[in-house]
Amino acid sequence: MAAPKKGRRPAGGQSRPGRALALILIAMVALTGGMFWSGHTTPRLGIDLAGGTSITLKAKAEPGQESAVNETNMNTAVGIIERRVNGLGVSEAEVQTQGESNIIVNIPRGTNEKQAREQVGTTAQLYFRPVLGVTNGGPAVAPSASSSGSPSATPKPSASTSGSSVGEKPGTPTATGSAQGRALTEALKAPSPTPTPTGSASSSTTPKATGTPSATLTPDAATAALQQKFTSLNCLDPKQRTAAGQGVKPTEPTVACGEDEPGVWSKYLLGPAEVEGRDVDDAKGQLDQQRGMWIVTMDFTDAGSKKFQAITSKLSAQADPQNRFAIVLDGEVVSAPSVRQTLSASAEISGNFNQQSAQDLGNILSYGALPLTFETQSVDTVTAALGGEQLKAGLIAGAIGLGLVIIYLVAYYRGLSLIAILSLGVSALLTYVIMALLGPAIGFALNLPAVCGAIVAIGITADSFIVYFERIRDELREGRTLRPAVERAWPRARRTILVSDFVSFLAAAVLFIVTVGKVQGFAFTLGLTTLLDVVVVFLFTKPVMTLLARTKFFGEGHTWSGLDPKRLGAKPPLRRTRRANASVAGPVDPKEA
Repeated sequence: MAAPKKGRRPAGGQSRPGRALALILIAMVALTGGMFWSGHTTPRLGIDLAGGTSITLKAKAEPGQESAVNETNMNTAVGIIERRVNGLGVSEAEVQTQGESNIIVNIPRGTNEKQAREQVGTTAQLYFRPVLGVTNGGPAVAPSASSSGSPSATPKPSASTSGSSVGEKPGTPTATGSAQGRALTEALKAPSPTPTPTGSASSSTTPKATGTPSATLTPDAATAALQQKFTSLNCLDPKQRTAAGQGVKPTEPTVACGEDEPGVWSKYLLGPAEVEGRDVDDAKGQLDQQRGMWIVTMDFTDAGSKKFQAITSKLSAQADPQNRFAIVLDGEVVSAPSVRQTLSASAEISGNFNQQSAQDLGNILSYGALPLTFETQSVDTVTAALGGEQLKAGLIAGAIGLGLVIIYLVAYYRGLSLIAILSLGVSALLTYVIMALLGPAIGFALNLPAVCGAIVAIGITADSFIVYFERIRDELREGRTLRPAVERAWPRARRTILVSDFVSFLAAAVLFIVTVGKVQGFAFTLGLTTLLDVVVVFLFTKPVMTLLARTKFFGEGHTWSGLDPKRLGAKPPLRRTRRANASVAGPVDPKEA
């Protein structure tokens, strides 16, 4: 019989369990630390557990525009509604599509729940307004002798005609403090005709070097009220941001806030709307191959082209910030590009865009031209008490199921049940921590179906342990000792576990794709726990089993270890069988006979 080659690891060779255990320990510590560092130590609860209001909206298109109800437009509407509701201070509102034409809005119980319900079904209003003044987002500073003030936030991307290469202008300080107060007072009190409804410029006032507004309000009372509103507006307050543009007609000047970058806000004094969202024919974010940068292109209708040409002709002749137009959605400035030349039927917005920001702005501009309206189909109030009772019943059912699994493991596998229970504990810890982190990260909410998915996962995880334990017992029945049996059983058990978990994950993925609403919570939790089952079995269960096989209690097959060869009906040791087979070809020793 040929001797085994040196340096070649046999199939049942021992693994290095320390590395795997160190890896999963580091992952557990990092995830748990991240959970406490983020401040979200409990999973976010869905509306059925937290209580609140569920609103169903149905999209309708204008006659002849039925194709407007499509996936892209619905997703854009979802983003706008979510932005609108959360802007009212309703934290963690859930907005998602259901089917092809429905949108479900789940508003958790909160102080602004009633106001959010009123705003949900309102069609978004998109306007292009000239910028009269801009400063930082906080309330105006106390008057001082200095007129330098503080610079405004970085200007928005600049607008240009298609094909023009216009970069973003560097930040230019605008008038603040006492100088700004005097400039606004002079500009707002100076008489100037109100722009005509068509959006054409009716006056061409030369701007001052300090950046004073050029459009005005003629009534003194309205002028003073608008100036006071602009001075006191604090864009850092979500409630003030939302209320700033409410109840303002398109033909009236207004104030609004705009976010330049996360957490950095500017406030704007805006003139009457010159162009409406319905004047936009199409808009999209795309990559300019020649310049290697992301831009947003806009095409206008015939009527919109005339309006846009008139306003850009006026703006291009003025200094910053009066050469900008603000794109205002629901009373908030989403972009305020500067104009370098007269534009007409098409334009592009360029600046510090990436793919996501360019496509988002393109979707917002396109939404202004969408012939979509939404009507409320149903409004359901969900009480937290009902959800709490159902959750309690579900947790009791889960506890009973887990208890039965543990009783079965202890009765049948005895000492091996310790490994299974520890593995279940590790899996439960990872599931809880990841759910807590996914709440603020992707908006995952733990609802009743998700709890059911976690309960079902107990059986899937226990099944993986059983497969591995039975493979080890099969090897022991063949006459092998425990340490080789643990290693030889692993490749066979691994294949079975992977196939089983793949089928379970595939079912969860298909269920998540083809369903909507709360059922997706069940599918998501089932898929997540299935992936964690693979991680726990590979990085915890198998290494722990390898280490315990080296102990006297398990290695020598103690009666309560669950690996007693006698109880398993093991055959004689394979070593004797191999010696007997090796001596068949040679002479038989009389002593051995």
